[in-house]
Amino acid sequence: MSPLRVLVAEDYAPFWEFIRSMLAERPDVQIIGEVADGLEAVQKAELLEPDLVLLDIGLPTLNGIEAARRIRKLAPASKIIFVSQESSSEVVQEALKLGAWGYVVKERAASDLLAAVDAFLEGRQFVSVELAIQNFN
Repeated sequence: MSPLRVLVAEDYAPFWEFIRSMLAERPDVQIIGEVADGLEAVQKAELLEPDLVLLDIGLPTLNGIEAARRIRKLAPASKIIFVSQESSSEVVQEALKLGAWGYVVKERAASDLLAAVDAFLEGRQFVSVELAIQNFN
């Protein structure tokens, strides 16, 4: 089975390094691209057609929500998991309405990032637990 091809869109270098180290633990995951702004995320997604895009909300040039809208049109086979410090119910609900496969809060990424990838591989949606409580009660 070929590895899961992942594009990472994250503008904060220390967090990008954290994501890289987490995904490096997984031989079934291959990072095929990294970008630091939303417009680049759209362009790379269209060019590389990744299986999964890990997408921050607070990106320069084009925010993650708008980038996701464009990625869904230009690379419809690519699926999205948001990884963001933003946890307002409006933003989370908007992200999930766009068809995101998951939403991970950055402060929970150490425990939730790989769980979200596993859920995706199993065909399930993943949302950090405090978001699920906040948004679905």
